Amino acid sequence: MRHQGKINESLKFFQAATCLSPHNVLNLKQVARCLFLLGKWLAAVDVYEECQKIGFEDWEIWHNKGLCFMYLKDYDNAIDCFERANDVQRHDATYMQLGKVYQLLEDFKMALRIYQEAIDFSPQNSEILTTLGLMYLRLGENQKAFDHLGNSLAHDPLDAKTILAAGSIIQDNQDMDVALMKYRVAAVKTPNSAQLWNNIGMCFFGKSPQPKYVAAVACLKKALYLDPFEWIISYNLGLVHLKKEQFASAFHFFSSSINLKPDFAATYMYLAITLSRLDDFDNASSAYKKSIDLDPKDATTRLNYAITLYNNDEIEMAQEQFKLFEELFQVGGDDEDVDEEVELQKNMLKEALAAA
Repeated sequence: MRHQGKINESLKFFQAATCLSPHNVLNLKQVARCLFLLGKWLAAVDVYEECQKIGFEDWEIWHNKGLCFMYLKDYDNAIDCFERANDVQRHDATYMQLGKVYQLLEDFKMALRIYQEAIDFSPQNSEILTTLGLMYLRLGENQKAFDHLGNSLAHDPLDAKTILAAGSIIQDNQDMDVALMKYRVAAVKTPNSAQLWNNIGMCFFGKSPQPKYVAAVACLKKALYLDPFEWIISYNLGLVHLKKEQFASAFHFFSSSINLKPDFAATYMYLAITLSRLDDFDNASSAYKKSIDLDPKDATTRLNYAITLYNNDEIEMAQEQFKLFEELFQVGGDDEDVDEEVELQKNMLKEALAAA
């Protein structure tokens, strides 16, 4: 009955069975499971604790109690329950949930340690390998991430989540054709993945020497249709339209992205550039200031703001922003990582300000 979605009816029958046999742990576990599925996590915890008073040490009870505490956002008790479950009997599922709790606490180093323990216990589990790869990716260790994702694909070569993650690393390394080949495999398994179509769109946008703007927009709009509340899709559509000099469309998509994620500084910077190209200097200045408030150490925002100020005859303010840009630019360090376009704009503005 529960498998048919009739959870309340299932709960009533298991409760009736428990009345007839109050010390039957299997019945109590099923009552707790029904309560869990109904979102009554605190009540489920009480039933699981009743099970523990009656029965022996059972890893499943500790694991399920941990899940209840996790959904109740009582993370300390969740961690304790998952650890107790592993003390009784280690399971991949418990390691995965324990790592997830540490991620929710933003303790990524501890989460990484848990996933590494899980790999030692179950070295051929492709799901754990993928999760570990994604953790390294999050921590900026791309090579380790790629190694673990590669190991995962060796065990499950058609796993769409792993292919998508590996493809994104290849894409970050500007090898768009290889990334597109990976995504083609993933598209067969998950044709309705917004993240997949977003990445495919940005591959077409990043193709060199000639980006494929029409294909990029088509893929990104499909991604937006599949997930209209994902801010980065609107952000990427804004970038493509800005590059194509379709400023009204760029303004629309950057505004949508800001509504969904109002704390991402780069969106305000690109919105400011768009507004300046639409000859709306006052609102462009406001957008630059908001971007700087969110990320005062971003040199590119200062440079673009200085260019906009110069173009609107605000020479003194432009010089001030350019000075701040140079200070941040020097702190940025390695010349090999400098974008050619940034270097070109910097030199042109420097000459223009010197002549002003």
